[in-house]
Amino acid sequence: MKRAAIHEFFRRLAAANPQPTTELEYGSPYQLLVAVVLSAQATDKSVNLATRKLFAVAPTPEAMIALGEDGVAGHIKTIGLFRNKAKNTVALSRLLLERHGGEVPHDRAALEALPGVGRKTANVVLNTVFGDPVMAVDTHIFRLSNRTGLAPGKDVLAVEQALMRRVPREYLQDAHHWLILHGRYVCTARKPACGACIVRDLCDFRDKTD
Repeated sequence: MKRAAIHEFFRRLAAANPQPTTELEYGSPYQLLVAVVLSAQATDKSVNLATRKLFAVAPTPEAMIALGEDGVAGHIKTIGLFRNKAKNTVALSRLLLERHGGEVPHDRAALEALPGVGRKTANVVLNTVFGDPVMAVDTHIFRLSNRTGLAPGKDVLAVEQALMRRVPREYLQDAHHWLILHGRYVCTARKPACGACIVRDLCDFRDKTD
């Protein structure tokens, strides 16, 4: 996809959704961090159903530690890999208290040092909480970037790096949310809704659906 087409691609997405944000429900940076950790290999909808009850009883790192792994697991057992996620949630809560005074750090290395937090999760937190112009590449963004020709890459890091180079600066902060939402609801995996796509004419995908 050429530079002019990329600019128009994001101009249209921005016009259709001027203030995009995550679909995960949270009431604090800590809760967003936990929600993103829980969202690995799970839908935002399923995570929200679980965290509504979890955050009601454990809204802070202190409360999460007090709830314990079994207590957390009991609230998130509808989510895949829930036992390992419960373990990580309690462990990261403990490290936040020990290393950061219970606050979510504005630092990639510090975030990635927390249990269950990888590069994608760190990028979501840095972007959504702190407004950093970074790109969290999930399966939706990876698929969309390669399918459309926006930012092809052989793995998520390559796609992330390509997006950071190719997305116009004025759209970079919100690009992560626009791309996730477009991939989730329009440019879907099995049958993309090309007929309803507002950027169809800019896309390099050859096998467009009607």
